[in-house]
Amino acid sequence: MTAPATQGSLPQQRGRLARVPSLAAFADGTLITLMLGAVILWFAPAGMGRYGTYVLSLWLVMSIAVMGLNLTLGYAGLKSLAQAAFMGLGAYTTALLTTKVGLNWYASFALSGLLTFAVGLVLGFPALRVKAHYLAFVTLAFSTLIWLILRNEQWLTGGVFGLSNIPRPSFFGLKLDGALAFHRFVVIVTLILAVALWWMIRSPWGRAFTALRENPIRAASLGIDTRMYTLLAFAIGSAYAGFAGALYAPLVEFIDPSPFSLSQSFFLLLMVVAGGAGYLLGPFIGALLGVVLPEWLRVVGSLYLIIFATIVMLLLIACPQGVSGLLERGWAKLTGKGKIGKTVAGKSVAANTGGRS
Repeated sequence: MTAPATQGSLPQQRGRLARVPSLAAFADGTLITLMLGAVILWFAPAGMGRYGTYVLSLWLVMSIAVMGLNLTLGYAGLKSLAQAAFMGLGAYTTALLTTKVGLNWYASFALSGLLTFAVGLVLGFPALRVKAHYLAFVTLAFSTLIWLILRNEQWLTGGVFGLSNIPRPSFFGLKLDGALAFHRFVVIVTLILAVALWWMIRSPWGRAFTALRENPIRAASLGIDTRMYTLLAFAIGSAYAGFAGALYAPLVEFIDPSPFSLSQSFFLLLMVVAGGAGYLLGPFIGALLGVVLPEWLRVVGSLYLIIFATIVMLLLIACPQGVSGLLERGWAKLTGKGKIGKTVAGKSVAANTGGRS
């Protein structure tokens, strides 16, 4: 008499088991790559010297800023030319709070992210009315405004003389004044922010951002609040730039307005496109091209910028989807997934057209 009840409960049990996330669902290739990359970068500076360690740390800091722009542009499809300005806001907020107010770095880091989140939220409102290059013009004006404030308001920012003697944080009482110690701290912070973004992209938020990029009208018809997600894309992307600035200030221990100009925003945009917009690992590849590659090319002397520009132009001509798109296309050809996809698509078309060509 109890058999039917047991049989009837099997679908419910299977449904519950299907809803329980498996280890494979979490440990995908991207997350594993992030973990392995963090382990490698933890030990990478061995024997590189102080400057080599600084370059690796700068690469990770710029990767955080590019992660935010990748969320805004690559996933939500919103063009922004203000990422360097938000990075400057985060850097100056941290520098002022740690040097003038005496606040510890962790509180300054959180306040920098909160400030840039709020400013990005406000800047996101024009995105509700203007699109494409018109939105880029709005962010361009904002970037210029922030740079002028950083340069001209000497009483607050130090003007062209900048702010110096920016202290580095400590970690459970351990001083991070050394290049290697601070680099490993940057590795930890970068990993946390990258995993947070990985989780966000896999969440309903990430799917809403992607739907907003592909077709806002269709996204709205499916019940997605396009206004809210447009504002969130700007705000979260701006907060990541603020976090990057909060790390950049103690890394260089001196800041002035020049690293946060409009040209730097274009350079960050180049990193997103070259690395692969809409790919989670794209920011790391793009920042590698933008930060580390020029250092490698310095062996050729004064020609290194010409060679760097030529490499980037050839890359974008060969693969507009960036290095990540090129790697994905190569992997698809290597594994035969591209051919399988074409075969399945061909059969589907043939079935829909009744076999007529």
